[in-house]
Amino acid sequence: MSAPVSLKRPEAPVTGASAVVDPVEAEIAARTDVYFRKTRAVVAGYGDKQVTYAVFMRRPVIFCPRLVVDWLQQVAKARGAEFKIELLFDEGDWVGAGEPLMYLTGSLHELVDLETLYLQKLGPSCVAAYNAYSMCCDLPKARFIAMDARHCAGAEMAEMMAYAASVGSRAAQRDVGAVGFVGNATDATAHYFGNEKGMGTMPHALVGYAGSTLRAAEMYIESFEGDPVTVLVDYFGQEVTDSLAVCRRFPELAAAGNLAIRLDTHGGRFMEGLDPAESYAVLERHVPNAIRQYRSEQELRWLVGTGVTGAAIWHMREKLDAAGFPHVKIVASSGFTPAKCKVMASVQAPIDIVGTGSYLPDLWTETYATADIIQYDGLPSVKVGREFLFRR
Repeated sequence: MSAPVSLKRPEAPVTGASAVVDPVEAEIAARTDVYFRKTRAVVAGYGDKQVTYAVFMRRPVIFCPRLVVDWLQQVAKARGAEFKIELLFDEGDWVGAGEPLMYLTGSLHELVDLETLYLQKLGPSCVAAYNAYSMCCDLPKARFIAMDARHCAGAEMAEMMAYAASVGSRAAQRDVGAVGFVGNATDATAHYFGNEKGMGTMPHALVGYAGSTLRAAEMYIESFEGDPVTVLVDYFGQEVTDSLAVCRRFPELAAAGNLAIRLDTHGGRFMEGLDPAESYAVLERHVPNAIRQYRSEQELRWLVGTGVTGAAIWHMREKLDAAGFPHVKIVASSGFTPAKCKVMASVQAPIDIVGTGSYLPDLWTETYATADIIQYDGLPSVKVGREFLFRR
């Protein structure tokens, strides 16, 4: 049971230097929808009730409840209240569209103004986990690094996306034995992947600063001696030439498997050595049946078009192997959504590591979680059309 709530109309708030505002309450007051705050005031004046909320989503997801549960427990402690949080699935479970994810029971007065914030923490995480799971299952031998932080709308979203990637990854490890996500780009959320630090070597800015791809690699290796190194090779449009130059400069790293080449060619041009005809020829040599299947226009672009394509990845693997560097790894980035990963899997693209920030939902509207009260003081009641949320 929740702590007793006064049913008297609220007195005027204390103002001035003597006012003390709990930071949790301040956040809720500032960020919740105003109509929830007004409802809380009405309930305080006319009588509280015990209610149960059903929380659900309109599309299939992978369940990611941890951030929501932690926050609700924090609020309950701050308010001296008790919330019963009934999770209907385990973290990492598949949940179908419209299935209740959790039931939340407690005082309406203490719960009514929380809906905005806990739904924000739940929906995006569940959808991102679904996408991360799909990517890892499609490319089960590849390692993934979450590089989404700079695409996120602030630190809170970055936290949700890192958590989601870790949950989706573990689900793929469980279901198909995938390698999954091995880390992310920032220190703040590295703990979700069992790491103390974020992962990464160099951005385009370092290559531009150095004046050449080779010099950027030399600077990095001199500065971080003993670290494995991933070299970004598209800055000057000479992916193959610069990759081989770095491999020849550091043959020991290459032979030991501690050197990787990152392909990040943008969609405005072909990778060095490719054009449409040569892209088809590369795939014909390695996966001839794959390019004879029906493909949408977008899928063809991912296979034989500009940017980081299936043909580009196979082309780089050919050149590295022919030059005697079979242990140099290929990191693929640039637009690796779940759909693109599926296409890469269909041509068995030799990707060792995927750097992705694009597993974030393409349609943000898919991330919306919803909550409805289904019970007031023990009596079932829900708006017409949502009866499917009642306990079975």
